[in-house]
Amino acid sequence: MNASQYTPEESISSIATALAPAALGIVRTSGKDCIQLLSKVFSRPKALLQAQGNTLVYGWIKDGDSRIDEVMLAVYKAPKSFTGEDMVEIFCHGGPAVVTAIQNLMLKSGFRAANRGEYTFRAFINGKTDLTKAEAVKEIIDSHTDASRSHAVGRLAGSLFEEIDSIKKLIIDTLAAIEVEIEYPEDEETIADSFDKTDLETAQKRLKSLVDSWKSEKLYQDGARVVLAGRTNAGKSSLFNAILKEERAIVSDIEGTTRDWLESWASINGIPVRLFDTAGLRQTDDVIEARGVELTKNLATDADVVLYLIDSTVGPNDDDKTFIQNCTEPLIVVYNKADKNQGGGSLPLAPKSSPENLAPVFSATPSDSSSQSPVYISAKTGSGLKDLFAQITKILTAGLSTEREQAGLGSARQKTAVQEALECVEHALESAQDNYTLDAVVQDLEDSLDALGEVTGDVTPDDVLGSIFANFCVGK
Repeated sequence: MNASQYTPEESISSIATALAPAALGIVRTSGKDCIQLLSKVFSRPKALLQAQGNTLVYGWIKDGDSRIDEVMLAVYKAPKSFTGEDMVEIFCHGGPAVVTAIQNLMLKSGFRAANRGEYTFRAFINGKTDLTKAEAVKEIIDSHTDASRSHAVGRLAGSLFEEIDSIKKLIIDTLAAIEVEIEYPEDEETIADSFDKTDLETAQKRLKSLVDSWKSEKLYQDGARVVLAGRTNAGKSSLFNAILKEERAIVSDIEGTTRDWLESWASINGIPVRLFDTAGLRQTDDVIEARGVELTKNLATDADVVLYLIDSTVGPNDDDKTFIQNCTEPLIVVYNKADKNQGGGSLPLAPKSSPENLAPVFSATPSDSSSQSPVYISAKTGSGLKDLFAQITKILTAGLSTEREQAGLGSARQKTAVQEALECVEHALESAQDNYTLDAVVQDLEDSLDALGEVTGDVTPDDVLGSIFANFCVGK
């Protein structure tokens, strides 16, 4: 999908909802002749052709004399539509057979099947959106938590576009001042003093802040891998269920119940994580269980955080110490079953989990996780989970700014372009400081504006457009 292949005269159609039983299904159409084409298979063609924009029309979709389904048609007239073209959305019953039958009829009636992301692409081409908002659409669809959705919604509402536009104005104002100096030079001034660099320095700081935002935004988009490890019966599956707040993993007092790993998306303080429940670590002659133990070790080597569970009523042993000592990923030691301990306090320690017995374990903890204190929890009652989540969040967000006052970047493409713009602005400031000609500074600033134009789509090659919209779903 690129601008050279775009044919605005073509009317397109696609299924916009999941092919699964539901109350409603939607078939979306767009294009110059979409209303006329649809009227040929609609029971009330005159009502559809005379319908005003932003109105609903009731009737039946018909294939000749055969009725397919009772529908409501939402009619939109250019340019007041998502794509900027005439559009009709068919609201039908949500059975897969019904939705598919209507889509097949559309294709037989003169519509072309829409490409991935073509509706949003047409919105971009027709000036209804910029690339930052277009990419935010997919971010919202792919979001796993309320926090990741909220970040994307900000970009869809225009926060990133407005920030980029504001930075561009600072650069343009500086560029205009330099152009005046080139036209009307004052010989006694050096280049370093020939223009006010305040706006350019402000633009530099704001561009750097945007570049720095990418790591945090990427965390909320892609999520992190959190692996539960530990000996058999330490309570990994119970913790897995407690975090998910549903019974996903089988819990049993029988050792070796979990032989393979399970995974599911979860939210930890708004951060999306892929949570892995793994087989218990122990020596076994069971070939299948032994394979599960090996998979556990492999998963741990690719984790962003390893939660190593120990039964607090039993305490650590040499196997625990060996795993912790050899783990190279950030690790939190989690003492589970604290509800079974005796003594004072909300989460008292069992004798075998006393500080003197834990010392050998923590002396073996790798340097990158030695600063993490052990966490005492009860997966059964939920006690201590808040502290555990805080520790996980601390590791995942180390060095990141998660509370932002301005917009953050939403894709690696945006980060690359803003990084290029930042480098151009920094080079312009260096050139001014080193008394290069004003023409060299002008070139740097023009290059920075081109880079920022790529972020919003003012200056974007066709191959970049293709890579962006090719990852969308067909109905969007």
